[in-house]
Amino acid sequence: MPEDKANSWESRADAHSLYGFTDLPTIHQRGAVVLTHGKGPYIYDVHGREYLDANSGLWNMVAGFDHPGLIAAAQEQYARFPGYHAFFGRMSDQTVMLSEKLVEVSPFQDGKVFYTNSGSEANDTMVKILWFLHAAEGNPQRRKILTRVNAYHGVTAVSASMTGKPYNSVFGLPLPGFLHLSCPHYWRNGAEGESEAEFTARMAAELEEVIAREGADTIAGFFAEPVMGAGGVIVPSEGYFQAILPVLRRHGIPMISDEVICGFGRTGNTWGCETYGFMPDAIISSKNLTAGFFPMGAVILGPELAERVQRAAEAVEEFPHGFTASGHPVGCAIALKAIDVVMNEGLAENVRSLTPKFEAGLAKLADHPNIGEWRGKGLMGALEAVADKATKRPFDGKLSVSERIANACTDQGLICRPLGQAIVLAPPFILTEAQMDEMFDKLGRALDKVFAEVA
Repeated sequence: MPEDKANSWESRADAHSLYGFTDLPTIHQRGAVVLTHGKGPYIYDVHGREYLDANSGLWNMVAGFDHPGLIAAAQEQYARFPGYHAFFGRMSDQTVMLSEKLVEVSPFQDGKVFYTNSGSEANDTMVKILWFLHAAEGNPQRRKILTRVNAYHGVTAVSASMTGKPYNSVFGLPLPGFLHLSCPHYWRNGAEGESEAEFTARMAAELEEVIAREGADTIAGFFAEPVMGAGGVIVPSEGYFQAILPVLRRHGIPMISDEVICGFGRTGNTWGCETYGFMPDAIISSKNLTAGFFPMGAVILGPELAERVQRAAEAVEEFPHGFTASGHPVGCAIALKAIDVVMNEGLAENVRSLTPKFEAGLAKLADHPNIGEWRGKGLMGALEAVADKATKRPFDGKLSVSERIANACTDQGLICRPLGQAIVLAPPFILTEAQMDEMFDKLGRALDKVFAEVA
């Protein structure tokens, strides 16, 4: 920090910033990291320090921080048509083209797209679509939303109610009618002596029980991330989606795949639902949709839901929902380019080629006596810290172990994310093998330092 601390960037940030999802003891001790620019997978702060960002910003800067094609797409569209909405039957040509592209690259044969400014708003919008649809079809009581404990679906009042995290209690959430089923994390939640197949069957049986208890005719939809991202990269138990989909289908409950994190390549396929072999009724997209270069979200309705929603809207002559920046022409132009970059410039292939090395690096660090589990899919992974490996006993929360590891990484020029007692890695798709070695070397040194202090 500069000698004149009162006028430092850190102090200026602290004076007027209300930090979101930030460990305040770390801010009080260390100050904020104030950034100026990025190059490839690296970011740079006001003091000229370089950091390898192993979390792609917030999962989303998959093409790095200075991709020339994405910058050019934004500049060209700003010069051509810098802003508009998608209300009243008017929208930009870029919006039309992006909707066509999203349906084309989706797992659906046909469908419709609705735009938002974020993944949170896209999930919120999807809930409103379901409420609107069921009411129009004569089932206004179908309003309950099923998600899972530890799932993250956003921060609006509705999407935070979907998010199965205890911190939402400070807002008096969840709202009534938002029900959280068990988290399908076999390593942590499997019963003693229970096989993974038995655990999966128990998850499906719980779903049946909840539907029977609540009444299928009161449930609007089931939302799930293929891999729980902000839950700590929770990979579902083997066969999980194949077990729950028949239950949902039997009771006529729409299945929504929240692909805000998993979508556009993170798990090794275009969509996480493809990785796990299931067909949803709708997809929620954001983050990688624009490679982080513009705030945008999208609801992609499969053909059956799209047709039903269209009928419902025709009956009242409109779908009364939208945002000022829905289908923003600059965002759509960037998204079109981002999809092309991921799918046609070798980024998707790089995810698949780097995955074995990524998994091997996680597995090697998991040999540490204070790492209980490594888990991941594609280029998203986590290491779970434990005080006792044999019993899976976590560290005392007061030790803030994962936050200390993340801070130790920052000191070495590596950005990673603490989530619960896990350290999460989700590097950009442009990462090289040498940069991956750098990432694991720095993380390994940070683990050694912190565990030597607390173990």
